[in-house]
Amino acid sequence: MFYHLLYPLHTQFGAFNVFRYLTFRSIGAAVTAFLILFLSGPLFIRWLKKKQIGQVVRDDGPESHFSKKGVPTMGGLLILVAIAGSTLLWADLGNSLVWVCLLLTLFYGLIGSVDDWRKVAKSDTKGLSARGKLILQVTGACTVGLFLHLHPGYDGNLSLPFLKGVHPDLGWWYIPFAVAVIVGSSNAVNLTDGLDGLASGTVMITAAVYFIFAYAAGNILISDYLQLPYVRGAGEVAVFCGTIVGACLGFLWFNSYPAQIFMGDVGSLALGGALGAVAIIIKQEFLLAIAGGIFVMEVLSVILQVGYFKISGGKRIFLMAPFHHHFEKKGWAEPRVVIRFWIISIILGLMALATLKLR
Repeated sequence: MFYHLLYPLHTQFGAFNVFRYLTFRSIGAAVTAFLILFLSGPLFIRWLKKKQIGQVVRDDGPESHFSKKGVPTMGGLLILVAIAGSTLLWADLGNSLVWVCLLLTLFYGLIGSVDDWRKVAKSDTKGLSARGKLILQVTGACTVGLFLHLHPGYDGNLSLPFLKGVHPDLGWWYIPFAVAVIVGSSNAVNLTDGLDGLASGTVMITAAVYFIFAYAAGNILISDYLQLPYVRGAGEVAVFCGTIVGACLGFLWFNSYPAQIFMGDVGSLALGGALGAVAIIIKQEFLLAIAGGIFVMEVLSVILQVGYFKISGGKRIFLMAPFHHHFEKKGWAEPRVVIRFWIISIILGLMALATLKLR
């Protein structure tokens, strides 16, 4: 059958017994995704240059970003190829949760690709209308929420970090909650994607944290010991998280300062949606606010800036929003901002992992 790729080999050949182990397949998926990016990157960049698919820069952005105009964009297409190809190769495709993650990621990537293409074709930074983009995002997220709510073994209970005995049941309200998490995560990563390597590095770190939680959630003994909600089949989601880590690592090879390629909305919307879907599936929704704290900071900086601007009649809290541009305006070099945000992301990731015992 179609889904009989690498995973079933352990039942057919004794020498391939290692394919039954999630850890082995997750590492294999990460390495495969990395190699797809690493080997295909130069060819893809040359193709984008030939087709003149270059970055469109905001006129009101930092002056240092004007030099980025024309740098190949829509590199997220290659990220999606790496994630999809590696998932199809290494995951158990008889697992519906894997398909939920993959299809949602590809759908959000489609939204982003249409947005990017309109920007490139019209040489304008507007792309899709905000309303149109939001409607499509909500539609995809609502489908995921409805599927999970009707999926056998799922319920509307939430898992709260640090509170092991508190599991509020949202019932059907779990669907709009899932929509808020997925759409919010997607747009948060999109806002973060403003500096060379910033989004790809922070997504990679967050996905690595969720790899560990997905593995634990799918193992009944480990989840019981750590007092995590057990989700049957969630272990395969760890393989999907591995593909995100590998794809982001491979993309970072070309996206590090000075970037040879940008991921565009096709990458940022898809990766953010993927993280939100994983968080929902393994019932660690609120953990995303810790592990993905950088994304939260970026969103809050925009909300506070816009809100205060309207209330105060034109005054600003930050020199520029999203938050990473504030430090550029203060004179920080772009690589310094990115690396320090990575450091903060790693610390937040470690704090998220600490919640495994602080329950």
